[in-house]
Amino acid sequence: MTHDLARLQRLLGGAGLAGLRQRLRARLGRAAPAEAFTLTGLTSTERRALEGLLGRASTQAASLRLSHAELDAALARAGLAADLHAALVALDGPIHTHADRQRRTQAWQDVFASVTDARLRSVLDTAAGQGLVKRLAGTPEAAGDLLASAAQVLTRLPAHGIPLAELAAASVGDAHALDPGGRLAALVLRAAEASGHDGMKSPSGDEKDERLRSRWARQGVAVNELAAPVLCLNLDAAPDTVCGQWLTAARQAGEPLHLSLRSLLRAPPQWRVKGQPVFVCENPAIVAIAAQRLGAVSAPLVCTDGMPAAAQRTLLAQLAASGAQLRYHGDFDWPGLRIGNFVMRSFGAEPWRFAAQDYAATSGRALDDHVAAASWDAHLAPKMQAVGFALDEEAVVEGLINDLASRGNT
Repeated sequence: MTHDLARLQRLLGGAGLAGLRQRLRARLGRAAPAEAFTLTGLTSTERRALEGLLGRASTQAASLRLSHAELDAALARAGLAADLHAALVALDGPIHTHADRQRRTQAWQDVFASVTDARLRSVLDTAAGQGLVKRLAGTPEAAGDLLASAAQVLTRLPAHGIPLAELAAASVGDAHALDPGGRLAALVLRAAEASGHDGMKSPSGDEKDERLRSRWARQGVAVNELAAPVLCLNLDAAPDTVCGQWLTAARQAGEPLHLSLRSLLRAPPQWRVKGQPVFVCENPAIVAIAAQRLGAVSAPLVCTDGMPAAAQRTLLAQLAASGAQLRYHGDFDWPGLRIGNFVMRSFGAEPWRFAAQDYAATSGRALDDHVAAASWDAHLAPKMQAVGFALDEEAVVEGLINDLASRGNT
C-alpha cells in the first residue's frame, strides 16, 4: 500500500518521538524479535502517540504492553503504512536487520582480507586502521577501490623528488587524486608512516605544526619543492651529484649554501658525515657570522630557521641517517625550547650549549607565559622562568663560534 506520509509524520514523526522510533527500529533490527513486548520509561508524548494509534484509553502509565501484530494492524487500518517496518522506513530510512549487519560485516572483512600490500596491512591489522578506512570510504565497495588506489601509489614510494601531482597522475591517472584533504592522500600517508618505511618516527600528538609538505617529503615526494630552502655551511658530500658538486664548491670557498627540497629529494647527496659532529642552529645570523669569521675552517653547520620546514627536516633526516652527530642550539625562549624538543626527538640530536648552565640572561626581552619544558634538561625551563628574560642565540654567539672553530680545525 502507499504511505500517507503527511499523516504518518503528524502521528509518529518529529523530534519529540525520535527516541520512541529509535527503540522500535532497534527491535525490528534484531535477529528474532519477540512478538509481544513492553516499552518502559515512556514520556507523556510517546504514550499519547501510541494510545492514539492503537485506540486505547488515555492513562498516566510510563509503560505499555504492545505487540508487533497490533501495531502493524493499526497502521494498516488507518491507511498510514502497510506495517510498522514500512512506517519507520518511510520516516527515518532503511532499518538494518541482523542479517544485513552480518552481510555488511562479512563484506568489510572480505575487503580487508584481499589487501596484500604490507604497508596497507600494517594499517588494517589494527582496529583504529580499519575504522579509518571505514570512515574514509563509507562502504565496502568504495573501500575496495580506495585500497586498490592506495596500493598503486605505495608501489612508487619512496620516491626521489617526484612532484605530488605527477605521482598522482602516474599512479591512478588523476593529477588531483592526492590533493590535500583527500581520502587517498590520508590513507597513503597513514600506511607509509604506520609501517615506519620512511625511517623516521611518526608525528606525535604535540607536533601540531607538522605540515603536509614535510610528511610527503619523508616519502621522497615534493610538494611546493622550491619553498623554504635550507641554509648550511661546510657540509661534506661526495661530488657525484649536482647537489654534491654545489656542496663541494661551497665548502672549499667557505660560503653558505641554500639547498632546496627539490635538490635534496631528486638526487640525495652521498653525505660524508659518519661519526662527525654537525652543528645545528636556529637563526640564519649564526651561519652568516660563522661564514664571515671562519669561512672554510668552520665546522659543518645547518640552520633550522625557526621550526624546521620540509627542506630542513629532510636534510636533518638524511644527515642523521648517514651517521652524523647532530648538536643543536637555539634561542633561550619558549619557542626555542619547543624547536629543540622537536629536533632532538625527531633526529636524535644532542644539546649544544643549550642547558641550564648555559643560560645567563639578566635583562632584555621578557618571556611570555607560554612555558615549555626542555626534554633534555629538567632544570632549564624553571631557571628561565625564574629569571624571566629570553636569551637570543646571537647574544651567545662567541661561545658558538669558538666551538665551530675548534671542531673545524680537528
